[in-house]
Parts: sequence; structure tokens; C-alpha cells
Amino acid sequence: EKTGKVLGEFCRYYKEQYGVALFNSVRYEIEGNGGPQAQLLHRKVPLEDHVIYSGNIFQYLEDNKKWRNRFCVVPHNYGLVLYENKLAYERELPPRVLVNSAGYKVLTSVDQYLELVNNSLPGITPKSGQSPILKCPTDFPLILWHPYARHYYFCVMTGKEQDKWRAVFQDCVRHCNNGISEDSKVEAPAFTDAVRMYRQSREQFGTWDMLCGNETQVLSNLVMEELLPELRSTIGPRLKGKAPERQRTWIQISDAVYRMVYEQTHAQYEAAVARCEQERPRLESTIRTDMDQIITSKEHLASKIRAFVLPKAEVCVRNHVQPYISSILEALMTPTSQGFAEVREVFFKEVTDMNMNVVNEGGLEKLAEYMEKLSHLAFHPVKMQSCYEKMEQLKLEGLQQRFDVSSTSVFKQRAQIHMRQQMDDAVHTFETLLHQELGKLQGKDDLCKSIQRILERVLKKFDYDSSTVRKKFFREALLQITIPFLLKKLAPTCKGELAKFQELIFEDFASFILVENTYEEVVLQSVMKDIMQAVKEAAVQRKHNLYRDSMVMHNSDPNLHLLGEGIPIDWGEEYPGQPEPEPAGQGDRRRRAKQVVSVIQDDEGALPYEMGTEALPQPGSPEPRELRDPGVPPGSLDGVKAIREALARESLGVDVPPEPSLHHAAPASPEARANVPEEVPHVTPASSPAPGAESAGTACHQPGDEETGEDVAPPAPPQPTGTTESGEGVQTEF
Repeated sequence: EKTGKVLGEFCRYYKEQYGVALFNSVRYEIEGNGGPQAQLLHRKVPLEDHVIYSGNIFQYLEDNKKWRNRFCVVPHNYGLVLYENKLAYERELPPRVLVNSAGYKVLTSVDQYLELVNNSLPGITPKSGQSPILKCPTDFPLILWHPYARHYYFCVMTGKEQDKWRAVFQDCVRHCNNGISEDSKVEAPAFTDAVRMYRQSREQFGTWDMLCGNETQVLSNLVMEELLPELRSTIGPRLKGKAPERQRTWIQISDAVYRMVYEQTHAQYEAAVARCEQERPRLESTIRTDMDQIITSKEHLASKIRAFVLPKAEVCVRNHVQPYISSILEALMTPTSQGFAEVREVFFKEVTDMNMNVVNEGGLEKLAEYMEKLSHLAFHPVKMQSCYEKMEQLKLEGLQQRFDVSSTSVFKQRAQIHMRQQMDDAVHTFETLLHQELGKLQGKDDLCKSIQRILERVLKKFDYDSSTVRKKFFREALLQITIPFLLKKLAPTCKGELAKFQELIFEDFASFILVENTYEEVVLQSVMKDIMQAVKEAAVQRKHNLYRDSMVMHNSDPNLHLLGEGIPIDWGEEYPGQPEPEPAGQGDRRRRAKQVVSVIQDDEGALPYEMGTEALPQPGSPEPRELRDPGVPPGSLDGVKAIREALARESLGVDVPPEPSLHHAAPASPEARANVPEEVPHVTPASSPAPGAESAGTACHQPGDEETGEDVAPPAPPQPTGTTESGEGVQTEF
């Protein structure tokens, strides 16, 4: 009943927002929007046919209260797939558990978990001396906690394993949280705007932590947000047994309800989308025919609303928002820019290490092996962790309460996704340019010089794109923080008067022009000027290496984007090294699967003391050694510095300038660029952040949601994708 009521109201908002989103999409397609062109190439299918990670981990099974060794695989879709053991995976047997981690939090402390459990059912706390709901046999737990769905308990043997698994789990959560495709120019904005309108109708302004996962997961969270308090007050007092047992029962009840809500929500939302899609051809035909009249009608409505709202909005902005914009911006800029500087540093270090290894170990013959690893650097959770951690220090302090920001996690996650994208764009551009050069090279020395020259070209492009992406992120974050605050402040005096403007909209255009949306656009305009000015001033002052808007790189590489349209590069196929012996027996395809992160542990594992444990064979391949200069200790900055200086002398023949600059000279011909190195920033191996970027660090986590249970009926494909059903029928989409 509750699901039907919530979804019925949501679908009404969705239908309204669908027409507006369709109109905006067609208008954008016709009018276009000239923003700065990205300098780096964008990879279309980053991780096809790759496994992010696989390895053994101990899992706590709630049905028999025992810990078992499981083989965990993280395929390219970032679902957590748990098998009985590695042999079961290689034989393509069905997995025991599939977890879509959207909405989850990754915890590394049992105390932290128990605190969340105690808060989920107020008034029920274990007495001293009673066993808690969970005991971990090692000091290194990993717990996936969700406010509504079931929880997952894991542990490992060492702190190093825990750090790696934590990075892997957090990457899964981060990816699954971002489940609404940005490629959809109509459905995605219609959905997010409908969710926002629904919550605002219930006086819930500001950011929402559970806007994570795919559309069905988000709507399930929307229903549970209203349903769970009612369930808790009805069922909570009736639970029997000791406190830990009541907590365990409550978690199971919440999960069972969440599964039912998920099923019902999925069916009702799919039906609403189908109805809108059926109407789309008719709506789009009207838009294209009457585009000018619709725009004129909307501008007339906006002028009337502006005359009514703007004076009040400007007073509100001047008194309650404007004084705090610079403080919010500074709080956002510092950790974000440090994170992007760390992305630059990690990319530089990895390419420099590769160059060193190529010099020491055989040139072109080894290049494919190194490039295969480098090409997936952005999707290596452990190597990218230092970048993501920089966002941990993001704190809005008093501003968070003032502007009703429930959590900064939404901004942390968005910045981290931008970091991963920028890293992948830099790597893809580097490998594309290097691949183009390989046919012209003569021996190891030429290869070494080309790698250095291309690296410095890519770093220059990265600095420009990084500035563009960060400025856009800052503007969007400032709007996300201030607009809900303004809408809440203005609601008592403005919201009730909006109905009188409805008569200004022609009935034929009522599907594309909404009074509520136009009102919000007017409120946005009232604060947009101040936000744009604040970001512009930060760029003019060169704060955190932001470039001014007037600094535009026009056609610096006119043929580069044509290269990006070619067939994806397969380094292993094009430049094979020593042929590897073909594995025999079942599971050959899986043994040959390329893996981004190396296996953590190689030996057979057992828990340190018996607690219902079971030690299972743990086959795996050893973590490959890092190839370095024999004379240089691992991680030595002096060794990297020495090769950097030698490369600069040999390949450039000139002193490299210490500061980067963006030039406006006419683009050189491809032949000239191939022989004359570009002016580039001096990048020291130990610290290559872009000029003006400051350093300091932090870490980030993000929520996650749905999964399937222990019973899996149908056989699983080599890398499980799509939709899986548990024994209880709940669907979990990867």
C-alpha cells in the first residue's frame, strides 16, 4: 500500500518532468552549447572483458553463524561476486552471493558497526556481559552496512589485505552509487528532477544521501525512508529475545521488506517509463514544429514570475547566501584540487616508472606488458586510493547546518568520479599518441625519448582539462548547496502564489512548460551571478591552479580527436611478448581473464582460532614484482629524479621551464610537432602537481544498496552481469 502510494505520486511528477526534459534535450540539440573543448581523449569502453580484482576473503554466514573462506571476484561492472572457492569460479558454477553495493557503507571497525546497529533500533542496546550481534575472529574486519538491506560481514588476516579490500569495496560502492546513466539526456534528468520535486513536496530540501544506485534502487530508498519509521514503531516493541537477537531479527525484517518494495517499485516504474516512451514521438513532433512559440511562451511566463520573485530572492541572496559563497568555495577547492594534483602525480610516476623499466629491460619487447597495466590505471582501486583520500578532508563545518546539507558524501563521490575519468582520459591520450609514434621509432633510446615527450604533452593537456572540470564541479556544487536553501527560505512567501501563473501557459504547451520549474530557474538566476563571479575570481588569482576562462587551447592537436575514433588498442595482441603456455582443463577462459589488481594473498588461509571456520584451498597467482632499476631502491625519489633529468637532457636538449603556460599561437603542423617538443611544465618525480596546486590529503567513502541472497538457481555466466534473482525472488541489477 505504501509503495503504491509513493510511486503513484512520484510517477505523476515523472510524467511532468519527462516533457520538460524532452523539450530541453531537443532545444539543446538544435541550439547547441559552445563550451571549452576537452584536450584529452575519452575512452568509450574502458574495462570491457576485464576483472577488477579477485581473491580469497573470509565471510560470516548468518544462517549457521560460521565464517567461511570465499573466492570473491569483482568483474568490470563492479558487482561483488562470491564463489564457494576458486575452483567453483573456474568451473563456471553458480556464485553463492551477488552484491550490488549501491547505498552501502564500508566499515573497518566492529565498534563502528555496532553503533550503527544500535541506532537503527532505538531503545534496544545489549547489556554489559551480553555477546554483541557480531564477533570478528581477526582484528581486520570489513563490513558492508546498509540502512535497509542485509549486511555483509568479511574479515582478512592482515592490515595490508584490509587496506586493499577496503579500496576495492569502496570503488564498488562509488561505481554502483553512480547508477543513473548520464548518457540519457531525457530519462535521467526527468527522474532526478521528479525525485527532487517529490521530496520538496514533503518539505525535504537539500542533498539526499540515498540518491544512489539505479532508478529502482533510488525509488526503493524513497519508499523505505517513509515506511521504515512506521515499521519500527509497529514491530520494534513486539520483538522477543535478548537485545542482540532482536537486532538480528530487525535487520532480517528490514531486508525482507526492502526486497518486496524493490520488486513492486521495479514493476511500477518500468510501466511509467513505458507510458512516457509511448508518448515521446507525439511530444517530440510538437516540440520540433512549435519550438519558437514554446520558447516565446516560456520567456513570457519567466518574465512575469521574475517580476514577482526576483526582488525577494535577491534580498535573500544578499543577506543569507552571498556572505558565505567564498567560504563554501574555499572549502570545496582545497581538497578537490589536491585530489586532482595527486591524480597528476600518480600518472606521472607510473609513466616514469614504465619508462625506466623499458630502458632497463628490453625496449619494445616489454612495452606491451607495461602498457597493458598502465591502460587500466584509473580502475586500479589501490593505486587510485591516494587520490580519492584527498577528498576526505572536505568539511563544510557550520555551513553544513546553515544550508541544510545532510552530508558531504555526495560532493566527495562526484569529485572522485571526475578524478577517475580524468586519469583514464590522460592514460588513453598517452597510449594513443605513443601507439601512433611506434612505427617511427628506432630502438630503445628513441622509445625512451618519445615516452618522455608524449608524457609532457599529455600533462599540459591534463592541466587544462583539470581546470575546466574543477570549475564546473565547483559551480554545480555551489548551486546544489544554495538553491535548496533559497527555495526553502522563499517557500512561505512565494510558493502559494505560483498557481496564478498557470493561466499564462497555452494548453498545447503545458507538457513542456511548468510553473514550478520556471520558478526554480528564476531563483537560480538570482544567485548564479555571484557564484560565477566567485569561481572567476579564484581563477584570476590562480588559486589551486585554475585557469582563467579566457585561457583557451584552440586546436592544439587538430588530428588527435580523429585518432581517438579508431579501434581500441590491444597491446597484448599487437605487441606480444613471450608466449605464455596455454592452461589446460576447465575454466581456461577465466584463467586467462585480464585482471586490473593483482591477487592479495597466495597461500592457503585459515582463521587464527576456531570459530566455526573452514580453511579452503586458496589457489592464486603471486603478486608480480615491480620492475625497477637494480641500482635504485624501491620508491627511491633520487632514482626517478635522475632518469627524469637524463631524459630531459637527451630528448629535449634544453632546460625545461619551471612553470606551465597556455599559448595562443597558431597550431603547428603535425610534422613540426613530431620533431619539436612542446613547452611543458617542469615536473619533478617526487612532486609533480600542477603549478599552484597545494598539497594535503584525505580519504573518502560513499554509500551503496541491493544484493541477492545465498541461494542462486541458474548457472552464472563467466562474468555475471544483468539481473540476478535470489531464492526469494529479489532482483539485483549490476
